Amino acid sequence: MTDPLVEIDNLGLTIGGQPVLRGVSLSVATGESLGLVGESGSGKSMTLRCLTRLLPPGARATGEVRLAGTDVLGLRERQLRAHRQSIGMVFQDPRTAINPLHTVGSYMVERAKDSGSGLRDATDRALDVLQAMGISDPQRRMDQYPFELSGGLLQRVMIASVVMEQPRLILADEPTTALDVTTQAEVLRLLDGLREKNSAAMIFVTHDLDLAAAVCDRIAVMYGGRILEVGPATTLPDAAVHPYTRALLAARPPLTHRLETIPTVPGVPAPAARTGDGCPFAARCPVALPVCSETLPGMETVGSSQVRCHRASEVQSGALDAELPLRLELQ
Repeated sequence: MTDPLVEIDNLGLTIGGQPVLRGVSLSVATGESLGLVGESGSGKSMTLRCLTRLLPPGARATGEVRLAGTDVLGLRERQLRAHRQSIGMVFQDPRTAINPLHTVGSYMVERAKDSGSGLRDATDRALDVLQAMGISDPQRRMDQYPFELSGGLLQRVMIASVVMEQPRLILADEPTTALDVTTQAEVLRLLDGLREKNSAAMIFVTHDLDLAAAVCDRIAVMYGGRILEVGPATTLPDAAVHPYTRALLAARPPLTHRLETIPTVPGVPAPAARTGDGCPFAARCPVALPVCSETLPGMETVGSSQVRCHRASEVQSGALDAELPLRLELQ
């Protein structure tokens, strides 16, 4: 792997004194796509917000967050604008990221002007980019308001606005949620093309392991504000080591037959504030030992993955397969 563009080391985050992230460490190389996977509330989106320093009131971040060697957490307010211009953000709901009282054209032109273009050049560039994104009749779209566009079309407009910024880093936070399968595929194709064109790094947040495996080079599995496993996207779905990753994989409904009961991970997700120093998955883990609730081991390489688990070698050897199936066959 080339030198990392993004380096996160021992990142912690508290909001109102309550821990949200604990000891998060990640790296992403230029041109690489990293999938950040986990249930709702696991800390995925907050990890992205630490990279942009767009944190909620009362938040306090510790540790190191670096983009191209720049200490993000140490930037002053006047330096943050330039920093954020190097990051392209694609949100889950594009309607929350655009002013509904402004036309699509005014939004696109403003984004182009932020990159140093004059009004005429910005308008021409916006039209060219919309057309390149496969958006028909771009002039008409420029004159429309966000509410006049479908969710999928508006998401493509948002990706087009990111294209104009030529970012070094793309942060995609559940960008295909609530889109139909055909539109999902189109959005993913556009994101991948944007990453390749700009040799940009991308962090792709999703709750869908299979989607992350299809889109990303590596996958990091997150739970309770911690990273529990990191591995290649080509091998992780078939060679997962951490019991939580195995549980996520087991909860995938099969495509070959209909189930009467949808498989789920037993128990209730634990917020980082209630997990203490042990493994955040210990209370839901079918193979947990007493030590699992007390301490969380450091990352170790097991097979093709890096994993934090006291029983990693046993899982990898197959000794616990009877208790940790890769798929729950519920009839």
